Amino acid sequence: MNTFGRNFRCTTFGESHGRAVGVVIDGCPPGMPLTEGDIQPYLDRRRPGKSPLESGRREPDRVEIISGTFEGRTTGAPIALVVLNQDVRSEDYDALRDVYRPGHADYTWQMKYGLRDHRGGGRSSGRETVGRVAAGAVAMRWLAPRGIAIRGEVVEVHGVREREAMEAEIRAARDSGDSVGGIVEVIASGCPPGLGDPVFGKIDAAIAGAMMGIGAVKAVEIGEGFGAARLLGSEMNDAITAEGFASNRAGGILGGITSGEDIIVRLAVKPTPSIRSPQRTIDLAGVEREIRIEGRHDPCIAPRILPVAECMLALVIIDAMLEEAKYRGWD
Repeated sequence: MNTFGRNFRCTTFGESHGRAVGVVIDGCPPGMPLTEGDIQPYLDRRRPGKSPLESGRREPDRVEIISGTFEGRTTGAPIALVVLNQDVRSEDYDALRDVYRPGHADYTWQMKYGLRDHRGGGRSSGRETVGRVAAGAVAMRWLAPRGIAIRGEVVEVHGVREREAMEAEIRAARDSGDSVGGIVEVIASGCPPGLGDPVFGKIDAAIAGAMMGIGAVKAVEIGEGFGAARLLGSEMNDAITAEGFASNRAGGILGGITSGEDIIVRLAVKPTPSIRSPQRTIDLAGVEREIRIEGRHDPCIAPRILPVAECMLALVIIDAMLEEAKYRGWD
């Protein structure tokens, strides 16, 4: 399951401490202007080391297009995007070779495959999202001329919502050797009504699956979300007027199909599991151990998940639009 999408198909590759990470996109329409400059700004937002409140790993994350374009336009052939890993310090993980990190995929990967890459989690690392962001940037390039814009923000960190207070929470957690979680909100504007299919092809199901596929995301809500459980039907329903919907508690989706209103998605992001505080675990032999995880880690993942979530929403929307184009004859 390294491929996402039915029409705009993205296969990511690479590991945290491997030679490179990236993505191969199959199904991108031909003739679209595309250069590295269209993709790089999204990777710049995702890359680590931009502030003291992020991982200290210094990766330039410069993307290279190695196939699928000619004279600055897509050809319809697979697009291969590669980012070389440069600031790799695998020795930081030597002490973790024989123990499972709590909150990580170490134990489950060992149970499933019989082996694991202890160097930052390998394929299960957040570094895998470089490929998702690169693919999402290509999707954004196709969506923008069609009037679709996607934006997002971190709306909460450790229960606080004011910007300076959020930064203070992250700083305090970092200084104490701990971490904090947060809530990210992503909004897509300009989506035409009619995207998505009933029953098993609902676009909100596709969005939820895409967001839950991001490491560290533990819950997803659309529109009113969990708040809907506390409302009356008369409060929840979005009245329809001659001018359009009077409200948007449904988050732009009704019956699994877009309504034309903004698509509003929120993600609950767990605290970073890599912390310096002592934690209980076991080693490969099942012996109880206590560990402290050193190295370079984000005290809060939410800010760097933001561009990933935006790009995953773009991938869902472009896939749905290309599916709809089969029936409506869109270009």
